[in-house]
Amino acid sequence: MAWLVGYPRKKVKWYPTIDREKCAKCGMCMNCGKNVYDWTAQGAKVVRPDQCIVGCTTCGNLCLGNAITFPEIRTVRELYKKEGIWANVKKELSEEGKLKLKEE
Repeated sequence: MAWLVGYPRKKVKWYPTIDREKCAKCGMCMNCGKNVYDWTAQGAKVVRPDQCIVGCTTCGNLCLGNAITFPEIRTVRELYKKEGIWANVKKELSEEGKLKLKEE
């Protein structure tokens, strides 16, 4: 499922930023399932920002030094509304049969 149905991921400004002064070099961010980071002598470095899942903040939530931040989610929500991304996702899920109500 392409969660940005019909919209290029590179146009969505959603990825982590690291404050080097706060980084505790704990390595928690290296658990990113989308391989956004590489480890360097200075700690983690964001090298594949467009692989970050839009809306995910797990690495920032787990960062020992609170060094990882993300853009305001409000701006992403505004983009989704403006570009009709939510409607496109709903349509795709419906077409795939994933929005059918299950009988209890």
